[in-house]
Amino acid sequence: MSTEFWEALDRLVSESRVVIDRPKGTCHPRYPELAYPLDYGYLDGTTSGDGGGIDVWLGASGTRDLSAVLMTVDLVKRDAEIKLLLGCSEEETQIALACSNNDKMRALLVRRPKEKT
Repeated sequence: MSTEFWEALDRLVSESRVVIDRPKGTCHPRYPELAYPLDYGYLDGTTSGDGGGIDVWLGASGTRDLSAVLMTVDLVKRDAEIKLLLGCSEEETQIALACSNNDKMRALLVRRPKEKT
């Protein structure tokens, strides 16, 4: 069952354009004290809990390999969403997780299981 979940997400990623609307180092439009530590954007043509596209954190490798998902609860917007981690190293994964855990939001990291060989 788990395999089909990850394969469905892979399909969304492969069939969608990744739009980076908040490049690394830019500030959040409503919370200028929050600077994005990695490129952040969304999958064009998809829909998430907030009505926008499915959010993505993009690692420096530039690949679109999906390694994990952040499940988030935003207490200000009063919603829950997923955020896909694409091409993120372990260090970048931890940076995205830390950025998503603050006084306004909580996040849980769900790693993609390693394939059996």
